[in-house]
Amino acid sequence: METRASFITTMQETQHLTPEKGQSPANGNREQFDSDEGSSIEDADFNWDEFLEETGASAAPHTSFKHVEISLQSSFQPGMKLEVANKSNPDTYWVATIITTCGQLLLLRYCGYGDDRRADFWCDVMTADLHPVGWCTQNNKVLMPPDAIKEKYLDWTEFLIHDLTGARTAPANLLEGPLRGKNPVDLITVDSLIELQDSQNPFQYWIVSVVENVGGRLRLRYVGLEETESYDQWLFYLDCRLRPVGWCQENKYRMDPPADIYSLKTISEWKCALEKSLNDAANFPLPMEVFKDHADLRNHFFAVGMKLEAVNMREPFHICPASVTKVFNSHYLQVTIDDLRPEPSKISMLCHADSLGILPIQWCLKNGVNLTPPKGYSGQDFDWADYQKQCGAEAAPHLCFRNTSFSRGFTKNMKLEAVNPRNPAEICVASITSVKGRLMWLHLEGLQMPSPEYIVDVESMDIFPVGWCEANAYNLTPPHKAVLRRKRRIAVVQPEKQLPSAVPVEKIPHDLCPVPQPDTTGTINGRYCCPQLYINHRCFSGPYLNKGRIAELPQSVGPGKCVLVLKEVLSMVINAAYKPGSVLRELQLVEDPQWNFQEETLKAKYRGKTYRATVKIVRTSDQVADFCRRVCAKLECCPNLFSPVLVAEVCPENCSIHTKTKYTYYYGKRKKIIKPPIGENNNMKSGHVKPARRRKRRKSIFVQKKRRSSAVDLNAAGSAEESEDEEPDAMEDETGSEETSSELRDDQTDTSSAEVPSARPRRAVTLRSSTESDRPPPVERARRSRRPQTHSYNEAEKCMQVKEEIKQEEEEKLILDSNPLEWTVTDVVRFIKLTDCAPLAKIFQEQDIDGQALLLLTLPTVQECMELKLGPAIKLCHQIERVKVAFYAQYAN
Repeated sequence: METRASFITTMQETQHLTPEKGQSPANGNREQFDSDEGSSIEDADFNWDEFLEETGASAAPHTSFKHVEISLQSSFQPGMKLEVANKSNPDTYWVATIITTCGQLLLLRYCGYGDDRRADFWCDVMTADLHPVGWCTQNNKVLMPPDAIKEKYLDWTEFLIHDLTGARTAPANLLEGPLRGKNPVDLITVDSLIELQDSQNPFQYWIVSVVENVGGRLRLRYVGLEETESYDQWLFYLDCRLRPVGWCQENKYRMDPPADIYSLKTISEWKCALEKSLNDAANFPLPMEVFKDHADLRNHFFAVGMKLEAVNMREPFHICPASVTKVFNSHYLQVTIDDLRPEPSKISMLCHADSLGILPIQWCLKNGVNLTPPKGYSGQDFDWADYQKQCGAEAAPHLCFRNTSFSRGFTKNMKLEAVNPRNPAEICVASITSVKGRLMWLHLEGLQMPSPEYIVDVESMDIFPVGWCEANAYNLTPPHKAVLRRKRRIAVVQPEKQLPSAVPVEKIPHDLCPVPQPDTTGTINGRYCCPQLYINHRCFSGPYLNKGRIAELPQSVGPGKCVLVLKEVLSMVINAAYKPGSVLRELQLVEDPQWNFQEETLKAKYRGKTYRATVKIVRTSDQVADFCRRVCAKLECCPNLFSPVLVAEVCPENCSIHTKTKYTYYYGKRKKIIKPPIGENNNMKSGHVKPARRRKRRKSIFVQKKRRSSAVDLNAAGSAEESEDEEPDAMEDETGSEETSSELRDDQTDTSSAEVPSARPRRAVTLRSSTESDRPPPVERARRSRRPQTHSYNEAEKCMQVKEEIKQEEEEKLILDSNPLEWTVTDVVRFIKLTDCAPLAKIFQEQDIDGQALLLLTLPTVQECMELKLGPAIKLCHQIERVKVAFYAQYAN
């Protein structure tokens, strides 16, 4: 072995390390972890949704898988500059900035608009006229600002020089040629060549060829061993061991095949294989964008002889005492599992400062985890103090290790997909049995032989979210007893009582009020790309949908693939319903024989039961607007509640004025009521007689709930829907009057989902002005006077109660000295310390939460990311809501 030649001269001679010869790193020892041969039969019947429902488990959140999130990002980054044709004059061009990305779609803003987003537009990288900065100059094209801002600056040349100085420009190869529009993962194709670092020697590399690319998980084969797959490796493309071809030579490292395959070929054969691969890589280089997300290694502080605890990579079921046996440089070191036997088996790992699975001593003791004593250890109970005295070694200090308590949102009993460590080609259904700090114990389903839980780091690139294999067309090993597809329960359970329709739904006169059509010219390209769909929360929500829940939905969804965007919107609509099953049943009936549709399964949960139904969703962008209007018609809501049209202030349908009277006439499920003239005060003064049917009484138990610090705008034109604590059956017996579904949801008001105004406008929950806070508005008194008297309080007592609550709100009102959007992390910590949540201030410091992040926090986010119990989380969210309320009152306008 000492005589083998180095094909590339090194600047620094390094010692060759010969690892123990073991099993194939790709295929591994299949005796214990291999799957049952019959599992492939069950695979056809395995369904994640039904499996989760059957087991009562939840899927690990997608955001917990950092490497998967990165792999889905576009090659284009917000802030990049490029040249794009002017929409009004396609023969001229102007520089634009990328605001955000959605797959191959880019949201652009012409330079010169500043923070004005009104002229932002979407375009498809594959079809739009996009070019790198400098293209117009090279091709003698006219560079001219849009007409709308042409007069904004006198010297546009000086403006461009200032704007482009220090800015990032979009790579030319991603805007033109075969790589156009591809993200980093898609740039890695079969037969791409990459340099792979040796598993034991950080200064030794060899070239590998990509055999398979599964969503960024690469199957790699050493060049020179093309005829065998026994030594294939599986690595995620973000692994720090992977480098572009030429990196080794540039850094004067050694280019040699690994020790365990070196004897399979002669020196001349290896040399020929290397020369061929270098020529191929020069002719077809892998774009450097593939490696743009690779993290730089930080310096470590380890020294030879230091003791630590480490997961045994050969048997990843145990954590064992280990030692630093070699320090290569400031980035790399060698860690060896301790073995006190006369003839120890050397299990060594090449590590760096952020390597997974290395921990400070006493970590197992502090986390209640069993530490496996070294082989050959004579004592009964392992004790670190005695062991250190016996070895005469010091412990590695805590500063040598990364954050050992960060769990990334994983919790016990969550489900995910995980690589079988003994057979890296296999991915199994896995359950989290325990989470301790940043380590998880996983139980792999579907294995032939029972096996212990194996240990994996929360940032391991061998774990994936539920559905990852299906999304990447890769085989997933299911549990032995796969949940068979039962006959699906359709949402049609019992049809609700309906009065005879006066106007058939198919004949709804939507053309009575013209609706402006969305301008999609130059905005969206591609037949199957859905334009941006807006949730216009100010529009009338109808009898099925809860207006309070509608107000909590995002302002818009998309653009993107039609089926995906519309499925997401429909799922949100179902979840915003009083009775999701009823909405699901109505959606089943929305269809048109002329549609180019695709059938998708939607799910609704209500009172502990789950219903599924197949819904037809259009596939092409030209049918999206019609589809949205058909759905709105079926749900008896404003046709613009969700549509490609953004309703800024006043809906073209005037639904905020007509309220339910107009839509009762439109949809005809109740008695026909004469449509009042537009603009007339529709407060039931016209002498309309209420139908004889009465709605069911509420339960006569009055439960006073403490009002939140944010108040409902009692003067809002569009009234909020009934609160969720009312009996759902009451919705079945609504009358045709305006008061139906118009009671205030005082105890349901929640501003925890409010966002920074620059990202999302204010929702239906607004603030009372200080001049109006001391008296109930007349409209509210009028509505309250018509409510059934189902509790024992009289009107005078109720009025006093409202005044007391308002007074209490004024006492709790927070006055801010500065805009929370400008708060630093220190400012946020200072504020938290002044509240009754002071012990939680250190969490804000550790997670770098500034003012903008503070305003985006919600109760689910606080519980998940800060790992708080419900009580402290609610108290913290109360303080955050006080800041939000004060922000809206003092700075939002």
